[in-house]
Amino acid sequence: MAAPSGRGSSGAPSPHPWASLLLLLATASAAAAAGGSDGDRAVDFDVRPGGVVHSFSQSHAQAGGHTCTFTYAAQGGTNEQWQMSLDLSDDSRLLTCVIWRPQGKSYLFFTQFKAEVQGAEVEYGMAYSKASTGKDADVPLKPEEFEVTSTAVTHRQGAFRAELSKIVLVARTGHVEL
Repeated sequence: MAAPSGRGSSGAPSPHPWASLLLLLATASAAAAAGGSDGDRAVDFDVRPGGVVHSFSQSHAQAGGHTCTFTYAAQGGTNEQWQMSLDLSDDSRLLTCVIWRPQGKSYLFFTQFKAEVQGAEVEYGMAYSKASTGKDADVPLKPEEFEVTSTAVTHRQGAFRAELSKIVLVARTGHVEL
């Protein structure tokens, strides 16, 4: 794969490759805060305690079978309502999966988590102990608490402090220009 040249096919300067990623992240954050955007929809699901491993998946109809899956085990309290949204960029190159607790803070203790995309390569991933609500900002996990691979964002055994309220994944779909 060649490095971006900074010039489009017309010879005019093209946007920096990260510009579309940053725009998509801003869109994903706004979509999560608003409960979805035109191109996606937020799907409600229950995060259940009890220490048993559970999974929730969502596929994007226009993303060629790309799927986002959230796998976790949690303890304490009762079921919590969470949401997952899956959005495809206008050029179909980037897939964004946002998993979050709309109330901002989860009261469950997570013993493990993994958010992964199938059929796409993760370009950006972040996990948060508290999701933004109103005027409060997202509170990211410490870098040593989680890791980002080419397919997932996952907890780090022994370093993760059991607090999780939001995960964001942005993945390149492998769309090829002609």
